[in-house]
Amino acid sequence: MKTISKILFVLLMLLVSANSTLLGQQNNDFLIKGIDTTVDPGVDFFKYATGTWMKNNPIPETEKAWTIGHLVEDEIYNQLKTILTEASRTTSPEGSNAQKVGDFYFSGMDSSTIEKQSVSYLTKEIKMISDASTEDDLLAAVALLQTYGVPAMFSAFVEQDAMNSDLWSLYLWQGGLGLRQRDYYFRKDARTENIRQEYVKHLSNMLTLSGDDNSLSLEKGNAIFKIETFLADSSRKLEDLRDPYANYNKMTLAQLQKLTPNINWKNFFEVIGIKKIDNIIVGQPEFFVQLNAALTKFSLSDWKAYVKWHMVNAFADRLSTPFDNEKFHFRGTVMSGVQKQRPRWKRIQDAVEEAMGELLGQVYVQKYYSPKTKQRYEKVVDDIIDAYRERIKNLDWMTQSTKEKALIKLNSITKKVGYPDKWKDFSSLKVDRASFLRNSINANVFWFKRNIGRLGTPVDRTEWSMTPQTYNAYYNPSNNEIVLPAAIFIIPGVVDSLLDDAVVYSYAGASTIGHELTHGFDDEGRQYDAKGNLTNWWTKEDEEKFTQKAAVMIEQFDNYVVLDSMHVNGKATLGENIADLGGLVLGYDAFKKTEQFKEGKLISGFIPQQRFWLGYAYAWLGHKRPESLAQQIMTDVHAPEFLRVNGPLSDLPDFYKAFGVKEGQPMYRPENKRVKIW
Repeated sequence: MKTISKILFVLLMLLVSANSTLLGQQNNDFLIKGIDTTVDPGVDFFKYATGTWMKNNPIPETEKAWTIGHLVEDEIYNQLKTILTEASRTTSPEGSNAQKVGDFYFSGMDSSTIEKQSVSYLTKEIKMISDASTEDDLLAAVALLQTYGVPAMFSAFVEQDAMNSDLWSLYLWQGGLGLRQRDYYFRKDARTENIRQEYVKHLSNMLTLSGDDNSLSLEKGNAIFKIETFLADSSRKLEDLRDPYANYNKMTLAQLQKLTPNINWKNFFEVIGIKKIDNIIVGQPEFFVQLNAALTKFSLSDWKAYVKWHMVNAFADRLSTPFDNEKFHFRGTVMSGVQKQRPRWKRIQDAVEEAMGELLGQVYVQKYYSPKTKQRYEKVVDDIIDAYRERIKNLDWMTQSTKEKALIKLNSITKKVGYPDKWKDFSSLKVDRASFLRNSINANVFWFKRNIGRLGTPVDRTEWSMTPQTYNAYYNPSNNEIVLPAAIFIIPGVVDSLLDDAVVYSYAGASTIGHELTHGFDDEGRQYDAKGNLTNWWTKEDEEKFTQKAAVMIEQFDNYVVLDSMHVNGKATLGENIADLGGLVLGYDAFKKTEQFKEGKLISGFIPQQRFWLGYAYAWLGHKRPESLAQQIMTDVHAPEFLRVNGPLSDLPDFYKAFGVKEGQPMYRPENKRVKIW
């Protein structure tokens, strides 16, 4: 009897323990904490899944938005702060990684020295601009400043040749706009008109701070705005920049010189470090024709004010407080609605990340990214590729010949997960504690020379363009690769081993892995072949069917009103919207093969299917200020986060089944209006 009693007691304790664990799991489940039960999931699934979190987490006054990305970044900020603080307090051997990271961070945190130096470290460059007496002098100054990272007039960079991905080619691209996108110069709504008025004031204030006479600064500010408006008039729209064929115009140096006779390209290229060049890829020829005309249309004095403004603007947040505050007022408050700067240590950490992020990344992955986690997500990548393979094989609209080429491309995709196997070499980068501004310029020159120096060298397909601690990911069509940094898989405050597969295959699998894979086959990525070359491997019939299906998605997103009278730009966001929908169907297909899906057990009161869709919504958790939302609509190829959830989910019958979405509800779309591509 005693033995039986002991057994019963043990079983009872196990049952109590299990119930306590389940109760604790329900109370601590991050998915459940965000749900707003007052919202019907068929009315607005994003608000249902995340509404309570948003109510309890207002946007901090230092931020233009507060999202899942900010939560992850805050976790990483604090991890890296320890590394940087220790490095800045330690004397390390000259030229070592620790010395460079520590001294850069120290110089940025040394606010008293920055205040004393202010703009003095730019005296030579200001004089160079002021002394320019000819167009050639001015263009030589522009060329030098481009090596500093100053985006005046246009952009020049080396990238894989879209038509031959084994070669590096020089690209010239439209640019030189302080407001970044052309629509800011022409839209007639009150919000944009106010931004233009504030921008001219901002130009004037910056010129005054940099030493110009106050009575002339407003006049020069208006002149700069006129130059930029003239350039914007021939700048392509956001959606037009997504056409890889239209933005590939290869020409010889002689042809480029004939197109733009007022620009001495030979001298320009020599200043930026190119001694000999045979061919150049001009992204937008009409822009450079307009730039050529602008050089004679506007006075040299106006152009000098323009170049000086772009230089000071590029480094304003590395100068004394008046410059930093002026830049923040316009970029942060006017453009994005933010009322207060973030803490200095965060801003300087961003600067270190920009200058030498991979040096931080090496330490970060050793301390915070386990091999077991890397293995888990490598498996998820393989599972989602398998799901895509099956999807392609079973498509009812694609011909067999195109299917075969699509499968070749899919099977050729390179998968980069977590961190690179080979780290970049920073030995030529010089850093000390004397000047934050000069350290920043040295870093920009280092990256520019590294980029230009690629010409004539083999393409290194092992290289990463993001650091491991970056909360982001990308698909590179020229390498036919997906790159998934360690940070993109983080759910803040939750150990990865505690995440169930429903969350993993949605939060990471659908929103990121499947999304990036689909970019290889979206309206832009599909135009590149398995080797990363821009070439048409589709039959005409398949191309037409794809375009018809994409048109349904364009119409769907064009009809979403975001703010005031601002609609989503369906054409500009098409690639991302296709990738969101593709990522969801692939992630869900892969999840259906897991044990969790097959067993169907409840967790926190939800079946696996429901947790999958909730996990996907959690991947886009967050909200934005109206100013930031308006900026996104005008400058970003991504739809707002809430539409990255509600938009694609409203196209998926499996979502309808999981949450009982009914005809007539806002989340319901008639079957003939649902997008189905992959």
